[in-house]
Amino acid sequence: MLKSLTPNMMVEDVNRTIEFYRDVLGFELTANVPESGQFGWASMKLGGVEVMFQARHSLSEEIPHFEALPFGASLTYFIGVSDVKALYEKLKDRVKVVMDFRTTFYGTQEFAFLDNNGFVLMYAEQT
Repeated sequence: MLKSLTPNMMVEDVNRTIEFYRDVLGFELTANVPESGQFGWASMKLGGVEVMFQARHSLSEEIPHFEALPFGASLTYFIGVSDVKALYEKLKDRVKVVMDFRTTFYGTQEFAFLDNNGFVLMYAEQT
């Protein structure tokens, strides 16, 4: 039985990724390895959303398959939020918006933007 899903995203620089997720999106750092300096792995959380970031060299040591893969890949992180319009107004000048704010036929208001590693994050709210 599945209990949770926490993405572990391969990134070039974990420390810079922490700064983006903390300073731009409001996430809180919950764990990191090592304890100081240049991190190889970190976990962050905001509300009920948890994400992990792992440097290519660290992840490739564990799973060699990742050594030659590009960053960002071809997936979208679809994140349910409240007050999506306010989040759009707060972020639109601080991030690269790749899908402008819209209301969909399936009943959501949403927009998508790139994080500092090229991952697409979509914030959406049921209307």
